[in-house]
Amino acid sequence: MMGQHSRSESLFYYFRIGDHVPENHLLRLIGQHISFDFVRERLADFYSDTGRPSIDPELLLRILLIGYLYGVTSERKLVEELGMHLAWRWFTGLSFDQEIPHHSTFSKNRHGRFQESDVFQQLFEEVVRRCIEVGLVEGSHLSVDGSFIQANASRSSRIPREQLQEVAHVKRTVREYLAELEQENPVEAHQQDQISTTDPDSTYFTKGDRPAELGYFDNYLVDNQSCIILGVHATAARMSQETAAAQEMIMQSAVRRGRFPLSVAADTAYGSGEMLAWLEERGIASYIPVREHAARKDTLYGIEKFTYDAETNSYRCPEGKQLKYVGVKKANRSHIYRATPIKCGDCVQKAACTTGRYRQLVVNVNESARQRARERAKLPAFIAARNQRRKVEALFAELKNQIGLRRLRMRRMKFIREQFLLAATAQNLKRLARFLKRMPLRSAAVPV
Repeated sequence: MMGQHSRSESLFYYFRIGDHVPENHLLRLIGQHISFDFVRERLADFYSDTGRPSIDPELLLRILLIGYLYGVTSERKLVEELGMHLAWRWFTGLSFDQEIPHHSTFSKNRHGRFQESDVFQQLFEEVVRRCIEVGLVEGSHLSVDGSFIQANASRSSRIPREQLQEVAHVKRTVREYLAELEQENPVEAHQQDQISTTDPDSTYFTKGDRPAELGYFDNYLVDNQSCIILGVHATAARMSQETAAAQEMIMQSAVRRGRFPLSVAADTAYGSGEMLAWLEERGIASYIPVREHAARKDTLYGIEKFTYDAETNSYRCPEGKQLKYVGVKKANRSHIYRATPIKCGDCVQKAACTTGRYRQLVVNVNESARQRARERAKLPAFIAARNQRRKVEALFAELKNQIGLRRLRMRRMKFIREQFLLAATAQNLKRLARFLKRMPLRSAAVPV
């Protein structure tokens, strides 16, 4: 006999939300092993002792994290979905008779106490510390990389820099941007000729055949073994900013762990002489391809054909002729060594050495570090590190495809940092929860 389901509703239900959340659910794993009580302690000074009680900041933070864990980029949509998801309600501690915070509450707290207390950075650091404490992070071999994230601004919003003062009279974003510049008085080596009136902090960037877009760089420092993000840094979309961000993240990681890593892997964008020397000075082996400033013709002699004489600070060519030291070229931080037209004019090997009247060597001031990096690139460990570095690219793919940060939702650098920090925290929480799942379950949530 065919049955028929009745859609009538009962007046009363006996219902406990926790009974309907599976034991292996991601939010249950996070809730069992990690406590966010520290949020109230960190924000205590930003609340008054009198007046009407506010919405619990831990509740707001838990709701925000859900958005990044499940790729819900709109706070309106997040609040709407929260009313329908049992697991989300269980994680936030909201019962059916409790009101869900209005979506505008998140913006008010983000622009106020959350921004002033730097709670998102603290949350990220606490989760990383927890990953280290439980033994998830090995920390000796790291990888670093950056990825371009498109800004919430169009190319048509760019105007010449000299027109900013005029636009500031009618556009608050530009007015605030100019006021901050005047207060900070930054010395920027590479200023853009045109600035976006929608998001003045965004940078016009292109790479390869990709059309130029406005955006930012999201930089990650990752533990190779666990794929845990140890550092996250938002920068302008400039190649020069990647190495500066990498150095800062490595230093912060060293302070956290009390030691520098044994090795760091990266792509060619980090292979400048300055970066390679910086790593060597700190005892870090660099598994990074050397960035050559100019493509060298294979038919001409390279620097390996010349012999350096430290006593005279000069080089000898294969024919034994001297290339004297001329000085430093500040533009590319290189030492210049030159022969003369007379020395090279009747040389039997001139055709294989140079196409000019005389041979000139341009030697990077950190050439010794560059040469050691070239030798290291021949080792099996270099290939292994290169393969491990691909984990960073997988994290960026997760960031864009699952978390939804292919294009940013907020604007201005201070709020871009917030998005990057929360996204990295969500990525770490997923891996931490799955790691702790394999450990004996504890009786209560362990404080982060």
